[in-house]
Amino acid sequence: MLNWIWLGLILSSIIFAAYTGRMTEVTQGLFEGTKDAVQLVIGLVGGMMFMLGLVRIAFDGGLRDWIARRLAPLLQRLFPEVPPDHPAMGAIVMNMASNMLGLGNAATPFGLKAMTELAKLNRNSQTASDAMVLFLAINTSAITILPPTGTIMVRLAAGSEAADAIWVPTLIATFCSTLAAVAMFYALRRLPVFRPVPLPPAETLGAEAVFDDLPDAPAQVTRREPMVWWRRGLVALVLLALAGFLLRDGAQLVAEHGFADGLLQLVQSWAFPSLIAGLLLIGVAGRVSVYDSMIAGAREGLDVAVRIVPYLVAIIAAVKMLRVSGLLEVVIQAVAPITNAVGVPAEVLPMAALRPLSGSGAFAVMSETLQAYGPDSFIGMLTSTLQGSTETTFYVLALYYGAARVTQSRHTLAACLTGDLAGFVGAVAACHLFFG
Repeated sequence: MLNWIWLGLILSSIIFAAYTGRMTEVTQGLFEGTKDAVQLVIGLVGGMMFMLGLVRIAFDGGLRDWIARRLAPLLQRLFPEVPPDHPAMGAIVMNMASNMLGLGNAATPFGLKAMTELAKLNRNSQTASDAMVLFLAINTSAITILPPTGTIMVRLAAGSEAADAIWVPTLIATFCSTLAAVAMFYALRRLPVFRPVPLPPAETLGAEAVFDDLPDAPAQVTRREPMVWWRRGLVALVLLALAGFLLRDGAQLVAEHGFADGLLQLVQSWAFPSLIAGLLLIGVAGRVSVYDSMIAGAREGLDVAVRIVPYLVAIIAAVKMLRVSGLLEVVIQAVAPITNAVGVPAEVLPMAALRPLSGSGAFAVMSETLQAYGPDSFIGMLTSTLQGSTETTFYVLALYYGAARVTQSRHTLAACLTGDLAGFVGAVAACHLFFG
């Protein structure tokens, strides 16, 4: 699908430029787009490495395990057909905990392991079980409690003065997405059209071999030092100091701007620094050698930045050509009256359409949109929020069902696309609430 989309962007840009006499502009746009992509990566790699390093500190300090323990009782109710002590349940818990922390690289191996274990419990080997459908509905719309690091770094590189302002709207959008996907799963699972269809026995599943070829989740490479009195004292001292300063700033802002506006400004100014301090303190409390853990996470961030360069170059160059050719403006003007009537700028539609197909492609379109309209404009805010509102639905379904050798997905796509749509609606509503 993405192959044809990318080919269509390039060829339609050239054809429309030939029609309008803008061939020179399209050529310039091609080279400007490739340069912008490389400059973008250079601008975001440092922040991405630092933030992934901080997340790794909290990861090694036990945050993911803490979340997993809290998720286990809920997941046992959502997946009653999976025994609590079965390996599938453990893999599901760890996958969702990793997704909630924004650790996609760690979540994928756990997710594939969960699918292979669910396949062993499945009576119809080629037809998705209820547990498989629900797991993927949640996986493609997972609530992410930590800020979308990559998006924030791109916003900073684009000159945003409030790069982390999209954190809460993104959280709202992912909550809407997950709730809708789960609701659609329960609404459709008993319909006759989506009941499992018995198929002839297939060959040996072989999913374990697929899983064995995958990279493992990042191992804990940090050293856990003894929990001594000074660690507890340091954590308590920092928390007390921050609480005191928070109360001081809160009282001052409320006195100057009123309760609602003062509280909003307090959240905007304190949220991200408090998150950084919290992640570090989790590592300290977890007896982690924080510097070693930071370096390990930063290396992962560098690997991620290197991997996305080809995708960014390809997509940003294509979108830049489409924009300078004039074709994108024609399409936007055609659909703007309809989308504006429901509070959705037509300029964000390319991003919304590409997000379920390709995470890297959507990331590139978001970057180009921020450069074109400004990161702190409403279009920039909404585009940034949409980037974190859902997952790459079609890629995840192909990967996970391919690993489990499932050919009949039942109502998985309907549930996942419902989550995508709800995430879009939630993002629009949250951005109108926070940004006008």
